[in-house]
Amino acid sequence: MDKVDLKRTLPGFRARRGRFDVVDVPTATYLAVDGRGDPNTAPAFAEAVSTLYPVAYRLKFASKRELGRDYVVPPLEGLWWADDMASFTSVRDKSQWHWTLMLMVPDWIESALVDEALAQVAAGERPARLDDLRLESLSEGRCVQTLHVGSYDDEAAVLARMHDEIAGRGMRLGGRHHEIYLSDRRRVAPEKLRTILRQPVEPG
Repeated sequence: MDKVDLKRTLPGFRARRGRFDVVDVPTATYLAVDGRGDPNTAPAFAEAVSTLYPVAYRLKFASKRELGRDYVVPPLEGLWWADDMASFTSVRDKSQWHWTLMLMVPDWIESALVDEALAQVAAGERPARLDDLRLESLSEGRCVQTLHVGSYDDEAAVLARMHDEIAGRGMRLGGRHHEIYLSDRRRVAPEKLRTILRQPVEPG
């Protein structure tokens, strides 16, 4: 059985360091959990991660067993915003950040299979945020994105350059700031972390 790796087949998982490329991102479906606060200290952040992965892997195994289609669980993604965006882009007051953590689901997965995976996870050691998990469709359309290599705390300068590039190309910010975590921060040194930074855009 061939194992599908969405990172290799979808354009949204490709970005280059030092370049701000325009990409058209297709609609995708995600397992998602919302939260607020500093991702380094807020218990809800770790609880969201610990909820998403058990469901994602149950879903992967169900797809392989019942549909004969295996795949690599995609990397963790996050949408980020703040009521005052300065607290996100310049002041970096993480206590004021809102976020949605997500894991992409292949387009052949139907909601009934997700419900089955949720029931299986609930029957075991129930994750803290399981009742908050939902299946969500995200349509971002045209975006600008780049690859950031380094600590998450060093993103501000890259984001400022991205926003200048967007304005310089006659566009404006559209949806929420989006990050795709290509590295596992538990196993990779901060200076080597690889993160795709994405910003949906609209005509200026």
